Formats: sequence, structure tokens, C-alpha cells
Amino acid sequence: MIKVFKILYWIVNVVIITALLVVHFVLKERSFSDSLRYYTLPLLIIITIVLLLSIFLSKRKYNLILAGILLIIWLSRSFKIHIPESVNDSDVEVVFWNASRDNGFDEAFNLNESIPDVLVLVESKKNDFKAIQQKNPKYFFYKLKREIYIFSKTEIQIDSEHTSNYNSTVIKFKTRDINFYAIDVTGSTDVPRTWELDFVNKLIETKEKTIVLGDFNVPFESKYLNTIKTNFNHAFNEKGNGFRETWFWNIPLLSLDHIWVSKDLKILKTEKIGTFKSDHSMLKTYIRN
Repeated sequence: MIKVFKILYWIVNVVIITALLVVHFVLKERSFSDSLRYYTLPLLIIITIVLLLSIFLSKRKYNLILAGILLIIWLSRSFKIHIPESVNDSDVEVVFWNASRDNGFDEAFNLNESIPDVLVLVESKKNDFKAIQQKNPKYFFYKLKREIYIFSKTEIQIDSEHTSNYNSTVIKFKTRDINFYAIDVTGSTDVPRTWELDFVNKLIETKEKTIVLGDFNVPFESKYLNTIKTNFNHAFNEKGNGFRETWFWNIPLLSLDHIWVSKDLKILKTEKIGTFKSDHSMLKTYIRN
């Protein structure tokens, strides 16, 4: 009886692992339902499941070998090591944060440990502009669509604000002779990402002296980011250190938040700032125009 149970468990183990690998490496985003499974099964989750399944196996070496291979793949994708370049006063410090509806400008400045040149908050709580402006009279604060806020040390020009039928938002603005697109893609599980990222990609028309930043609600590996990857460099991939993933609660599961920089701008260094104030980490990069 025990032998039969072991055989059955081994079969279940193989079936589960095969299904997980097919979802992550083969099906990916082929359909709406495939996409949902793909997003909920990042490699770190699959590695954990493979290891948990091995606990009750008498011959667990195959699971351990597979977990080791997947770990190497995950680290090669996600863990970055770069030498940061020196920053001078004329360079631009750009910060993005999904504030998780519990945080505003004060929390963002404290977490960043300084006041950046440009700060974009999405899903921010209602900010008291009068109090903030009194504290920082020489700076500029803007309230835009759908809980999106912008801070800048220099005055900005708002060029356009667009929101899709499913509440994805793209804001275009300009400051310091650089174009910015602030992005917040809906996280609803009943809205296909292909609709929302098509909406975003069509609106990013300027591809020189441009920074695109926001919560895209798809991981870096998503095919829906291919258009952006063609025209922009990923700030963390180019000059970040550590794990690229920005979600969930400091566990490196998914890279949902991104800063993309046009190829005519120089990325000096990029930092990911972990926090328990939000389920998203903060991203900061320094740009030379």
C-alpha cells in the first residue's frame, strides 16, 4: 500500500510540475486565462512548490535538481549587479512609487530620504496641497487623474491626460527639457492586459528625451512591453543592483513597476527602495540629459 501511495504521489508530483512549467515557459500570455495563470505563477512561486512537493518524496533529488536549475534561471533574469556612476547637480533624480492608497508626498520624501527633482505617485491618498505647499513654497505639486500626483522642483507642462474605458491612465508632461509619461495600468483580473497595454503603447509617441514610468501591472518578461523595450532602456536593468522585482511586500515576485529611459538619455544609477508602507517598492533613477 505504501509503495502504491509513493508511486501515485510521484505521478502527481510530475503532473503538477509539468503543468507549472508549461504555464510559465510555453503558454505564457497566449490567451486571457493563460495570462492570469502566468502572472500568478512567477518562477519564485514555482521553485517553492517544487521544493514543497519534494518533502514527501523518497527520491527527491530530481525535484532538487530542477529547483536548482529554475533558481539559476530566476537569478539570471532578476538579479542585477552594476557599478553606479557619479551624479552631479545638473543630473535629474526621478522617483516613482505606487503608494498603495495609504501614503502621500510626506511619506514618499521620507522614504526617499531626500526631495527628488521629479516624483510621480500613483494610487496615492488624498494629499493636503495647502499644507504641502506651505512646507515647500518654492516647489510644484500637481493632482492629475485617478489618484496620480506629480511633484517637481521646476515647473512642469502638462501636455495630455488619457484614461481608458477600464481606468488605465497615461499622463504626458514635460520638465527639465525631458518628456515624461506617467502610467498606471488597471490591475483588474477581468480586464485583459493586451487591451490596456495597447492603449498605453499607442499614446507613447515621443521616444527621444523621454522617460516612461509607472505601474504597468505586468512583469518585465511580458510580451506586452516589447514595444517599449524596442525604444527605451530599462533603468533597473541598466544600472540597478539587487532584485528587479518591485512587488509584493519586499518579496521579489513580480516586476510590476518600471522606469524606462529613451536611448539618448544616460542612466547613471538606479535604486529600488524596499518598504512596508506599501506592497510596492519605490524606484529611483538618476538621469543625465
